[in-house]
Order: sequence, then structure tokens, then C-alpha cells
Amino acid sequence: MTRILVDLAEEDIKWLDARASELGMSRAAVLRDAVAVYKARVSLASGSDWIKRGAGYWSGRAGLADGVIYQRAMREDRTSHEDG
Repeated sequence: MTRILVDLAEEDIKWLDARASELGMSRAAVLRDAVAVYKARVSLASGSDWIKRGAGYWSGRAGLADGVIYQRAMREDRTSHEDG
């Protein structure tokens, strides 16, 4: 593990110390957890993995190949606002 030097505002240090005390952890452990959570969020938000995982998910479904046809089929039982 590599050691780093970080400058934080005094109020952030107080909050960090209080949080570490609540959790029964060291300040460094809380910071490591925070970095791990941030890293996971950034990876999910910036990556296109979800696109690759979902690509072609509906391709084998009959009747859903065309969105317009699907919408029309769903709306067949509705009456027009002009028929009112």
C-alpha cells in the first residue's frame, strides 16, 4: 500500500474523525472506503459496459422488432380524443 499526503479543510478533518469514530475505524480506513465507493461510481457512470451487456437483449422477441408497430398494437383499444 502506498502512503499519500492530502490537504483537507479543517471542517472536513473534523467530520472525517467523527465518522471514523462512529464506525470504529481509522481515518485512513474511512478514506480508503470512500475512494473505493467513488471509484465504483465513476466506473459505472462513465463506462459503456451496460450498453454492451444489454445489446441485443430483445432481439429474440417476436413482435417487438419495430417500435412503431408495438406502439400501435398497444393503443388499438384506445379511442381517439376526437371521438369523445
